[in-house]
Amino acid sequence: MLQMGEWPELATAFAGLASVVLGPSSHLPADLKQMIALVASQAAGCQYCMAHTAHGAEGAGVVVEKIEKVWEFESSPLFSEAERVVLGIARDSAQVPNAVTDADFETLKQHFDTRQIVEIMAVIATFGFLNRWNDTLATELEAAPLSFGKAHLSASGWDPKKHKPR
Repeated sequence: MLQMGEWPELATAFAGLASVVLGPSSHLPADLKQMIALVASQAAGCQYCMAHTAHGAEGAGVVVEKIEKVWEFESSPLFSEAERVVLGIARDSAQVPNAVTDADFETLKQHFDTRQIVEIMAVIATFGFLNRWNDTLATELEAAPLSFGKAHLSASGWDPKKHKPR
């Protein structure tokens, strides 16, 4: 957001979007939104957003063990069937080219209503913007998410790389 501050209208517009997508009028739990954002950020390769969303997931009530195992969502007993489906969509839609199929959406509809699916896609799209922004600009990583990432994501290959600590 500091970098967006160079263009105040952009910062204001993005803050508005983010507050709607991640805010209190949600039809999805905040912990699930953070895991969606984490998996999408991992698929996009944004180490900065991975640290922030993992740290945010803990703040939203996700147990650390589940955050550490999020890359194993397809097989870990820590994840429900609904979580497996939505995290697969998050991973596959954040890739280029997009790997989501019509069959994936049919499965998603078995667990989530139309409004929830719109929210899921809004989270993924919002983090698509943030993933490109933060990875391309090598945004400096703040102390708390950096520390959380080192403690809980490094074993899965997370590396802050170009995101020097603030």
